[in-house]
Amino acid sequence: MTTPDHQSPAPQPSAPAAKDRIYRSPLALVAGALLLVLAGWLGFDALVRGHGRTPWLALAALILIVPLVIAFTLRPAVFANDERLRIRNPFRVITVPWGEIASLRSAYTNEVVAQSGVKYQLWAVPVSLRARKKAARRQMRAGSGAGRNGAFGGLGGFGAVGGGDVPAGPTRAETDKIMDELRDLLERHGEAEAAQGEITVRWAYEVAAPAVAGAVLLAILLATG
Repeated sequence: MTTPDHQSPAPQPSAPAAKDRIYRSPLALVAGALLLVLAGWLGFDALVRGHGRTPWLALAALILIVPLVIAFTLRPAVFANDERLRIRNPFRVITVPWGEIASLRSAYTNEVVAQSGVKYQLWAVPVSLRARKKAARRQMRAGSGAGRNGAFGGLGGFGAVGGGDVPAGPTRAETDKIMDELRDLLERHGEAEAAQGEITVRWAYEVAAPAVAGAVLLAILLATG
């Protein structure tokens, strides 16, 4: 029995794909869960205890409301990895390779600006002007506290007696920090070969279709009442 003089090396396993960073709005998740509980409670009560057309109206309203609540609260998310940004908005899913992004803009909304000039809003990363103002106030207090400590720090720590110490903490709004992370990913991977490609947009028919069906059923019931 002969054995081969040379054996080909075993194929090396491919490198695992980079995991997505997922960004969502905690406030929207909590609000969505509460709205679904409320809608379910009221709808179930109307279905069980209602008379005449009431159960049908309640059913149509639930078919309309539940998908909309899910679409605008629980569904929005942003997924980012080394190759692309995937934006899951209420009724669309937009996949944008980093190479196709011209900028990430923050004003009254956070949005992606494509090389073609088309803008896509990030529903999962809403702008909070209140949070920005609070972060600005924290930054001002931190700056004034550092100034007082610098002025009186040589006098036996006298500045601490006057309340000059400011607790360490974030000085930027949470959504602004998320946009900073996304800009950093864009800067690091925008020119990478794996981050090139075309923008794809998919409509979320699984959300829109039930809502439209509920709206049509509700309209028919109201029109024939």
